[in-house]
Amino acid sequence: MVNNISLQLGIAKVGELLLQGKISRVNNGNPLNDIKLAIPNYQRPYKWTAKNAIQLLDDIIEAKNDNKKVYRVGTLILHHDTKNDFYNIVDGQQRVTTFALLLSALLEENIKFLENQVTDNPFTRQNVANNYRAFVRRRNAMIDTHTKDSTSEAKEEELRSDRNVKDLREYIKNQCEFIVVITNDISEAFQFFDSQNARGKKLYPHDLLKAYHLREMSDVGVEETERIVKRWENEKQNELADFFGEYLFRVREWLRGNYAWELNEHNIDKFKGVSKRDNTPYAQFFKGAFAYADMVNRSAMPFVSGMHNLNPFQLDAPIVAGKPFFDYTHHYFEILKDIQNNEKYVGYFVNGNEIVMTLDLPRNCNGVGNRITRKLFDLAALLYVDRFCPDKPTQNDLDLFEQFLVLDFVWAYSLRAQYYSLGWASVQKYILGNPDVINSFNLYKCISEAPSPTILLSELADRIKPLPSRSLAKNAMTGTIKDAEIDKNGIKVPSYYLYYFDKHNFYTE
Repeated sequence: MVNNISLQLGIAKVGELLLQGKISRVNNGNPLNDIKLAIPNYQRPYKWTAKNAIQLLDDIIEAKNDNKKVYRVGTLILHHDTKNDFYNIVDGQQRVTTFALLLSALLEENIKFLENQVTDNPFTRQNVANNYRAFVRRRNAMIDTHTKDSTSEAKEEELRSDRNVKDLREYIKNQCEFIVVITNDISEAFQFFDSQNARGKKLYPHDLLKAYHLREMSDVGVEETERIVKRWENEKQNELADFFGEYLFRVREWLRGNYAWELNEHNIDKFKGVSKRDNTPYAQFFKGAFAYADMVNRSAMPFVSGMHNLNPFQLDAPIVAGKPFFDYTHHYFEILKDIQNNEKYVGYFVNGNEIVMTLDLPRNCNGVGNRITRKLFDLAALLYVDRFCPDKPTQNDLDLFEQFLVLDFVWAYSLRAQYYSLGWASVQKYILGNPDVINSFNLYKCISEAPSPTILLSELADRIKPLPSRSLAKNAMTGTIKDAEIDKNGIKVPSYYLYYFDKHNFYTE
């Protein structure tokens, strides 16, 4: 006890906390009893959806099937209101509520936490009901069908004693554990909350993906695992976060004709891929394709035949969980860096390109609109390389790619030229179809559906229209179209990207 602030750390089994109001293991050696959990008024609504709830259930079932003796399910931060003798949940409300609903659906009785009054919030009411129903449906799918004709009383008793239901219920109660932080000072509790949520050290979705895929690497040796983790940690983490959120996530959504707003903890399942346990035809196809490419590349066949390595990935295809995820990330992260590096003699792809020289000038890099547009341009180039360029492209491959870059540039910067202020909302409409904006169409879909680069170039030459000067935003050009500027390498290049519209006959007065 320091300055009347008490801090305790403990570990609580889900069952003992929610059913008995108890934390048996506490750092001072004295268990805590009569824990009355409460949701304070300042807490946000219960926002976990059925998707989040079922994902938690699947994770628990997976841990149970893997015979994990202990499955840690997160951290609780509790503020002990000594005046009213309540333990207010500062952090962990979503998970605690979900566990209470799950145990109730598994026919556990006397769950003290569910005696709390549900807040009068439409999100909370709807999600509590939906998640409970989702759990009940999963429970019913676990049991034998012989109960369906029983009376309601007999059916409930049979459900409660069903072996599958009982085993899962007992595993959740006795093997699933919370790490608990308890303090009697509210400011101290919020300080821990800030720390838990990593103020200044944001827990990015790619961090969660890293943890998930590391768990899938139980068959990988320690040295290989350490090498993979070191390679991941050596990358700039803000760049990895940007890579997943601004490139991989968005292109996967746009290729499916969806709006793509933000990658977060609720939609990272798009990158969890297929695991070694999945045996559906869908999973077997992608695991088989990866395994074949990996086998060929590890053999002497590429060396003996003189052929290129087989690419075991496609940018928008499902990922195989575990080590392949880290290899997938490294593969495309390196290609994107190559594309963004315009040094003349470095890398395979974008080297000494005059359009990119202009786009690299500070005047064309600064500002939200310019940065977004450059991402659209780079992303299309990444998708093209993935689909049409081997790991060691021939001169013909590079010549076709240079032709594509012109059309890619005109498509992306047609959007920039028509907007004074550009944000993601306008970008999404442009990609998915906005009849009021010239050259609005889904370039990414065109790339993914083209069987060859020549067919793609022909289609884009037909679809991309010249940009008339009357459609330009007032900030698109503040000088003459042929003004020049010295770049960082001492080369004189046009200042305004519209110069290349004019040069390639995509600009009309």
